[in-house]
Amino acid sequence: MSIDRTIKIAPSILSADFADFGREIQAIEAQGADWVHVDVMDGHFVPNLTFGPPAVKAFRKHVKSVMDVHLMIAPVDPFIDAYADAGADILTAHVEAGPHIHRTLQAIRAAGMKAGVAINPGTPAEAVEHLLDLTDLVCVMTVNPGFGGQKFIDMSAKVRRLRTMIGDRPVHIEIDGGIDPGTAPLMADAGADVLVAGSAVFRGGSADNPGVYGDNIRSIRAAAETAAKAA
Repeated sequence: MSIDRTIKIAPSILSADFADFGREIQAIEAQGADWVHVDVMDGHFVPNLTFGPPAVKAFRKHVKSVMDVHLMIAPVDPFIDAYADAGADILTAHVEAGPHIHRTLQAIRAAGMKAGVAINPGTPAEAVEHLLDLTDLVCVMTVNPGFGGQKFIDMSAKVRRLRTMIGDRPVHIEIDGGIDPGTAPLMADAGADVLVAGSAVFRGGSADNPGVYGDNIRSIRAAAETAAKAA
C-alpha cells in the first residue's frame, strides 16, 4: 500500500481566534492548509485545558480537508467513540497516556478513524516500534506538550530512526511543536512528511486578512520541500 509522502502542512487551530473558529478554519484551508490539526488537552495529562468532543464536532462542519485530532488526555479509551462521532479523520493518542496502547489503537481503527500514536520528547522511538502495523501516523513531539509557542527541541535523530523503522509501511511521520521556516527543513530532511504549525501560520493574519496565513504556509512548505528534495 502506497502513501503520499509529499509535505503536508497542518495548522494547529489552538493558535486561531477562539471567537471565530469557523472562519479561521475556512481561511487556512483556502490558503493552502492540507490538514487541520486540533489539540485536545485535559488539564491532567498536560497542564492545559482546550477542546472536548462538542467543540470538535462544531469544527467538523467547517473542515473540508483532513481533521487531525491530537489527544493529549488520559485516559483515552472512554472518549474514542465521542471523537469518532465528532468527525475526526485521524485520532492520535500518546504512548505515555495509558498502559494498553495496542488496545487504544485497535479501538480507534475499529471506530472508523485512522490511528495515530504520539511520543513526547523524552520518549525513544523504540517505544512505538511494535505498534507500527497498528498505526497510520507517528506524531513526534518537538516540544513538551501542553502549550503553543514553545521553543523547538531538535528530534532529528529520533525521526531518522523512525523513518528506518517504518520502512515501506504506509505510516506518516508528523512533527508537532515549534515548526517554522527555520525548523521545518530539519524535520523534512530527517524524513517527516506532516508538519503541524500553530503560531508560525497564524501570526500576523486573521480571518479578515487571510493572505498572511497563505504566505506563512507557503514559507514553511517551501523550506521543508527544499530540504526533502535534497535529502
